[in-house]
Amino acid sequence: MSDVLFRGWGPALDGETPDTVTVADHLGVAHLLVTRHALVRQVLADPVTWRPDNALDAVTPIPVAALRALAGHRFRLPPTLANNSGPSHPGIRALVAEALHPERVAAQRPWLTGLVDERVGRLAAGLDAGATVDLHAGLAADLPLLVLARLVELPDAPVEVVKDFARAALELFWAPLDADRQQALAVEVGRFHRVLREFAATGGGLAARLRAAGHPPDVVVGALFFLLVAGQETTSQFLTLLLHRLVGEPAVLAGLRAGTVPVADVVEEGLRLEPPIVTWRRVATADTTLGGAAVRRGASVVLWLARAGRDPAVVAEPARFRPGQRGSRRHLAFGAGTHRCVGAHLARMEAAVVVARTADLLAGVEVVRPPWCPDNLTFRMPDTFLVRRADPRPGRSGPSTLTEVDRRP
Repeated sequence: MSDVLFRGWGPALDGETPDTVTVADHLGVAHLLVTRHALVRQVLADPVTWRPDNALDAVTPIPVAALRALAGHRFRLPPTLANNSGPSHPGIRALVAEALHPERVAAQRPWLTGLVDERVGRLAAGLDAGATVDLHAGLAADLPLLVLARLVELPDAPVEVVKDFARAALELFWAPLDADRQQALAVEVGRFHRVLREFAATGGGLAARLRAAGHPPDVVVGALFFLLVAGQETTSQFLTLLLHRLVGEPAVLAGLRAGTVPVADVVEEGLRLEPPIVTWRRVATADTTLGGAAVRRGASVVLWLARAGRDPAVVAEPARFRPGQRGSRRHLAFGAGTHRCVGAHLARMEAAVVVARTADLLAGVEVVRPPWCPDNLTFRMPDTFLVRRADPRPGRSGPSTLTEVDRRP
């Protein structure tokens, strides 16, 4: 049954599932898997009964050697955002929300649109020349990081280094792993944590505001760590997943091009059907019940966000990509309650720009290699997404592969 946990975006999404079911993970540890929209929302809305303390716990306990590697870099993850049920959470969240305020996000839209147009132009030229292009590396992978860096003044580190760190962290804490892989990931995550620690002590922007509010260095580092992992990596994942989905939805693409299908509706339906975060965790603080199931104090509860988005009690046609359909916007891709994703407005803006500017590019392409997602409890982490023209334009010739474009902003 661990496959249900670690590949929770697969065929089981559209199958029959009970409201709650106890599932064992790859180590035999039991978790209560919650599948229904109403119950998932109930848990998210009650941070007293269902605390977020286990949200960042490693799914595969980290062995001593890997812990030593992390300790060598003074790695710590104190409660800051997603795993914070204490009194400091509202203050930290308010500062992050200020940095990601809708007005500040909207101010980035013209710059982002120009950058997307540049990349789409290069990708279109490659497709016209008969090349196979990578829509993940060439368009989606680093866009959210570049936007986030402008909003919160992130450390000046090479894009590839930050992206490698973020994916390593998602794997280290949320994937089923062997000891050798944990050791390698711990070294990579620990090294970048040192960079974050140095920046947290002297950097401007959000880091400076957190310091000025009196938050200790570990909390500043923890907030930056979470933003770099969840604040940009999940959005790049979503962009790739949504682009892949749209290639298989020609009627939606035609509606986008004709202006009869609103971009915002496409984004919401994409969040419902292709969320980058498929589960989230809570821990029960007392003996209680949920959907008729008895839950013991200390039990791990896994909220199946992706399945909740396909609940027939909420959505008219759960498995179909129908922008604007009843229930489409009631997804839980951003969570709910006091820990609802503080970057939801930013993610929607980025996705809207990409959808609007790629509708022409995606029309008439075929998938050469779909994105592949490794086993992971919570994050989908798609990789290379290769496409080519289904009907190459005559009189063109050029390279057979175009997988990278200039990543400079």
